[in-house]
Amino acid sequence: MQTTSRPFSVRPPRPARRLRSALVVSAVAGALALAGCASTEPIEVGADTVVVDVRTPAEYAAGHLDGAVNLDLTSGQLAAEIPTLDAEGEYVVYCKSGNRSAQATTLMEGAGLDVTDAGSMQQAADATGLPIVQ
Repeated sequence: MQTTSRPFSVRPPRPARRLRSALVVSAVAGALALAGCASTEPIEVGADTVVVDVRTPAEYAAGHLDGAVNLDLTSGQLAAEIPTLDAEGEYVVYCKSGNRSAQATTLMEGAGLDVTDAGSMQQAADATGLPIVQ
């Protein structure tokens, strides 16, 4: 009688698998919580700092940080304007939730610009001290 051996894997005991599963879920949840989050540190806005709102024109019209310029990320306007931005300038970027500001920050840093991701409009207002105006 010929026997064939089947490959098998040694599974860790159930408590170890549960712990590993809990750790994976915890790590994923932590990463999602941090995704798109900007720093909660105060952001100094000097006379030469350009505050950039990367939301749509309609979102900008509904309310924006005082003195912010609107360069819409989703329409491609920001990408088109990056080559014209002052390479020596300082930029603070925000959006509605922090997702688009993170994308914009990546684009701008890739072009060699000095940029700070301020996250959402409320986070940006809190960090910079700039009022929200219409």
